Amino acid sequence: MLSLKRLTKIFFFLFLVSCKENEQNKKNFIIILADDLGYSDLSSFGSEINTPNIDLLAEEGIIMTNFHTSPSCAPSRAMLLSGNDNHIAGIGIQAYNSENFGYEGKLSDRVKIIPEILDKNGYNSFISGKWHIGGDPIDRGFDNSFSLLPGAFTHYDNNKPISAYPDSSFSNNGKRVLWPKGKFSSDFYTDRMIDFIKSKSKEPFFGYLSYTAPHWPLQVDDHFSDKYKGYYDRGYYEILEKRLSNNIESGIFTRKNQYPDFTYMISEWDKLDINDKKIESRKMEVYAGMIENLDYNVGRLIKYLKSENLYDNTIIFFMSDNGAAAEDFYYNNTYGGYIREKFSYELNEIGSPNSFASLGKNWAKTITYPFRLYKGFTTSGGLRSPLIIKGLENDIKISDEFMTILDIAPTIYEMSSSKYVKIRDYDLRGSSIIPFINGFSDKIHSDNYIFSFEHSGNSILRKGEWKMINKINPFNKKNLELFHVEDFMEEKNLRDNNIKVFDSLYNDWEKYVKTNKIILPTPYVDDLN
Repeated sequence: MLSLKRLTKIFFFLFLVSCKENEQNKKNFIIILADDLGYSDLSSFGSEINTPNIDLLAEEGIIMTNFHTSPSCAPSRAMLLSGNDNHIAGIGIQAYNSENFGYEGKLSDRVKIIPEILDKNGYNSFISGKWHIGGDPIDRGFDNSFSLLPGAFTHYDNNKPISAYPDSSFSNNGKRVLWPKGKFSSDFYTDRMIDFIKSKSKEPFFGYLSYTAPHWPLQVDDHFSDKYKGYYDRGYYEILEKRLSNNIESGIFTRKNQYPDFTYMISEWDKLDINDKKIESRKMEVYAGMIENLDYNVGRLIKYLKSENLYDNTIIFFMSDNGAAAEDFYYNNTYGGYIREKFSYELNEIGSPNSFASLGKNWAKTITYPFRLYKGFTTSGGLRSPLIIKGLENDIKISDEFMTILDIAPTIYEMSSSKYVKIRDYDLRGSSIIPFINGFSDKIHSDNYIFSFEHSGNSILRKGEWKMINKINPFNKKNLELFHVEDFMEEKNLRDNNIKVFDSLYNDWEKYVKTNKIILPTPYVDDLN
């Protein structure tokens, strides 16, 4: 009979072996976040743009067609990393800071973010790319970082696009640095992410690859944009119609829906003069080239992970931060004067480091169709984003289950067996999708779950089968619209016929405003559109 002492030793040895095996089997996680990528901009979401590497992630993973972000860059990033409301996370309004609760303009210590939680579980965390939520990521749990601190920049050099931005807008592990001139943004961010993973490849890791493409200014090498030369000469409507047809064919949308009549986009194109048509076409050629370049770099990352036998053990989330961008900053009242002094809008220069062009409203409408409006609005076109998740074992290929950007962090915590310890009373606002993926639940969220969001007066509250939206400033109860969630095109405002439903949702809205200390009317509205 074995002595108690020897049994204790054997048990302790087996425990250590088990711990080592668990450490080796821990999943790695990578979030790939595109900047202002529209819903239909991937070929797996109907686009003519060539994205074979992202499509590979879709083929091997799950496409979530009913994924909601926020309508703006900074709130989405705060919500993504914290799993909490943007006000609780300190980013009540993008490009604004104050001493008021929820409007500090930087990531609050009221929340813990993904790298801070995973650190307790033996993970290394890396960020390469756009940060945009105040402070420096090296102070929020990342072990290695190369990041753009403000919200946007040029893609090749240090020629800052906004006069208020610091001359040194980049941080390398907490030290302000300049951009390596001549390096294209997506190429260099991918280089750095691969370097970070190489340095810690024997340990589980979390990578946050936060691209600045295809955000304005539209710039990319001719090698990528010239592949689309002449393609967009056909105008807005023909592109819109083809993308819709592709998405119906693939199952992203269904044939049974009656889609909005957008034939007026034909006249929107026809009324342009010859030069303006060339400019509009060229902008989309460059935009498409930026997306194909982004896909090329996703392919580089995949190739590296496979070469190091890391790919099969890595969960990859690919998404955008909001809907397609309609801003035209070159002629913007607030920012345009500085931009026009420093950059060109000449047709033959669009796409080069010297140029500054952005999509504009008509291309943004084309890209977000059949959803309503685009970035900046809490309508379907501002909130709906493509989401692809690679690495979850299940039989689901395409799901229209309602999911939000708040659900990413809780999902990572469950899959990594990491515990989120809340600070004070600030629970996570999202839910893990794993019970749904594994078939233990029919839904990600219960019928009583409330998804609420507010930014500069733009707002949405969704509960069960209904959603209440405001897209007019200043905020006024009379401007709120009520839609059934099946009306994802938001064509029928049902408020007048469903007073009890509206009153119930408005009561939930008032609780949300009080809990999150939202200031109405909003203290600041940025001049974007």
